[in-house]
Amino acid sequence: MPFSFPPTSRYAGIPILTLPGEQPIPYLARRLVPLPARFATLKEHVVAEGERLDQIAAQELGDPEAFWRLADANGALRPQELTETPGRRLRVTLPEGLPGA
Repeated sequence: MPFSFPPTSRYAGIPILTLPGEQPIPYLARRLVPLPARFATLKEHVVAEGERLDQIAAQELGDPEAFWRLADANGALRPQELTETPGRRLRVTLPEGLPGA
């Protein structure tokens, strides 16, 4: 049975490819990080001292595992950089491709 990722995963819709050989090896195709301009901003969140990205995702998006949406919307390749500086303003957005109101 082929593997698939849940629709809320950052890897949903990314093809699973296979290296040929005696024992084929499946691997995930490269996921390109979308441009932040592709996201419609709903609001901003000001990072508090000691706050973690999963906590912000739980508070703002209702799912701590959706931290990757905040990273994508704010152009972070290294998610932890988003919470390193208290007072930083993070964009909380609609999912990629959804138009704003």
